[in-house]
Amino acid sequence: MQGRIIVIGDIHGCHVEFADLLARLAPTPADTLILLGDLINRGPDSLAVLDLARRHNAVSLLGNHEKRLLDFRRTGDRAFIKENDAETAAKLRPEDWRYLEQMLLTYHIPELNTVCVHGGFLPGIPWNQQPEDVITRIQVIDEKGNAAKRSDCPRGQLWADRWNGPPFVVYGHTPRPEIYKLKWSVGIDTACVLGGHLTAYILPEKRFVQVKARRRYYT
Repeated sequence: MQGRIIVIGDIHGCHVEFADLLARLAPTPADTLILLGDLINRGPDSLAVLDLARRHNAVSLLGNHEKRLLDFRRTGDRAFIKENDAETAAKLRPEDWRYLEQMLLTYHIPELNTVCVHGGFLPGIPWNQQPEDVITRIQVIDEKGNAAKRSDCPRGQLWADRWNGPPFVVYGHTPRPEIYKLKWSVGIDTACVLGGHLTAYILPEKRFVQVKARRRYYT
């Protein structure tokens, strides 16, 4: 019997909440655990999150925070890093860098007509032909039709509001106080590191499981 597909939103170093959620979910070897990227930074212990991810054989997708660290490591250019990136990079062990380097851009579930991704996609372009910069960073679409961050383009339209599928998209990256469920997408970054919740979306039953953050870790 095929197990569940368990998709978890942005963890951002919140290892206690990640462990709490895993305890509630009780994944088995038959289940597939998918982490939507941004496992690291901002929260209290990025290394503990990576250890838990490996222990549970999680499939992890590349988030913009992992991408920044990998770009910095590859080039040595500090222009790639911000916030507490350098602090995290200094702590990462060889096995952590290997784990980041092996992260996937997307996870396709053909039988459910579903794709998991960190950020999202630009409508009107095949999802599997979009560049890494777009799918790890997109939040909104600017007036020229380009991918942008909410903070850079406060009047931009949410990409998910214009995504008419198929496929159905499960994504993180855009923190919100609530799950953002539309016909063709669901956003499950519910801002754990900001004091919100860590959210899991379970397929094929389409059920949500959440744990509340113990506190706000990042402002």
